[in-house]
Amino acid sequence: MPDREEGLLANRKDKLDRLRQRGIDPYPPRFSRSCDNATAIANFQAAEEAQDPESATQELSLAGRVISMRVMGRAAFLDLQDSSGTIQTMLRQNVLGEAYDLIKDLDVGDHLGITGPLIRTRTGQVTIEAHQVTLTAKGMRPLPEKFHGLRDVETRYRQRYLDLIANPDVMPVFARRSQIIGSVRNFLNQRGFLEVETPILVPVAGGAHARPFITHHNALDQDLYLRIATELYLKRLIIGGFDKVYELGRVFRNEGIDQDHNPEFTLLESYEAYADYNDVMEMVETMVSNITQEVWGTQEVAYGDHVIDYTPPWRRLQLREELAGRSGIDIDDFPDDASLSQRVAELGLDAGPRDSRARLIDKLISTFVEPNLIQPTFLLDYPEIMSPLAKGKPGTPGYVERFEAFAAGMEIANSYTELNDPAVQRERFDLQEEIRRQYQDEEVDRKDEDFLLALEYGMPPTGGLGMGIDRLVMLLSSQPSIRDVVLFPQMRTLQHTPAEQTPG
Repeated sequence: MPDREEGLLANRKDKLDRLRQRGIDPYPPRFSRSCDNATAIANFQAAEEAQDPESATQELSLAGRVISMRVMGRAAFLDLQDSSGTIQTMLRQNVLGEAYDLIKDLDVGDHLGITGPLIRTRTGQVTIEAHQVTLTAKGMRPLPEKFHGLRDVETRYRQRYLDLIANPDVMPVFARRSQIIGSVRNFLNQRGFLEVETPILVPVAGGAHARPFITHHNALDQDLYLRIATELYLKRLIIGGFDKVYELGRVFRNEGIDQDHNPEFTLLESYEAYADYNDVMEMVETMVSNITQEVWGTQEVAYGDHVIDYTPPWRRLQLREELAGRSGIDIDDFPDDASLSQRVAELGLDAGPRDSRARLIDKLISTFVEPNLIQPTFLLDYPEIMSPLAKGKPGTPGYVERFEAFAAGMEIANSYTELNDPAVQRERFDLQEEIRRQYQDEEVDRKDEDFLLALEYGMPPTGGLGMGIDRLVMLLSSQPSIRDVVLFPQMRTLQHTPAEQTPG
């Protein structure tokens, strides 16, 4: 640790000791405040407009973190920040008496409670005049230099608390995330869906193409997996008699980290009996447009260089036709793995011996189609080999009733008319297991015998949906990375040395 930082830490330790020697508790158990800073300022301004001086000058108790200090002899001005905003406070020696000496042991980063009336200074700034000052928490580490506008990405993600303190535009993103999730719940609840919870630790990591995380349960002496999807349990509930269910929860996929991927993320999955993927399409475009209207008051939201218009109906494109038009490959002309692999390689894409037909088609879509789907678009009717849980499309052998929804070149939702024939589902699972064996691919879907048993009791026609909440928040809050909408994204663990521990 640099000598300068060691000196700053030692200085704060000295101040902490002096406070305790004076009988001041630097970490009191409570402080009762009247309201937050923004409310106090709004009420003061309203009282001024109403020409109600008694209300305007009533005594309040406010609290927050000291983010700046300006000491001028017998007076000091401090800015206090809480989650609602910042308010200036004025400390004067002739008002506080001996209590004013507290200023000698305060630092930027400390938490204070201030009791007194609101006034306007000579410059017209709304200010709380301190009649009583309470130290509510002593900060033992200095905030980073230039913390107003902290931009180091590693620090921002690893120490999110500093990001929230330093960058005023960060906290509103997460407030908006909460609003979006609340809107999703309200929309589904109003449509008669029941929110449920399903296991996170599962014996079979099924329902999606992904490599799982594995753990071991000691009491059962059994390996378990962190779920990669909630699909197979939610469909068990449809089999059991619920007509409409959904779950909003974390899922875990042992995959790479990039702008669009985090190993744990929030997934919405919903299932509706007697619906198909057409019904789900209508639901998705209606839900997202409603959320956009609630959050922004408009259907148009800027994202990067584009303005995305979420007004229904969204564009609908056939996957096979769109892929042929953009890549020059009609996938039906290459019915086996070898011929498709050769054609994909001719286009300059990586097509290795461990790439199955499904993976090759996915690479083509990701390369040639997805980046061009800027406005909200449904891509329809996927090859069966890519979609083992989806129902076949009548009259179109080899294809299933599946859509993926895209906006700004990013996938945000996936939906099937769900496969409900247990014999066909078993065949599909067996084929996936063969693909896993042949290509050593740990991301293909897994056979779940318990789910197959449940399916044999009969599942009605069902429309299912999976939607990535983090990506939806990215789009609706104009954030370029999933790490900007996840409070604590996955980071490589740093090893701390004893010298880095907080003193005191």
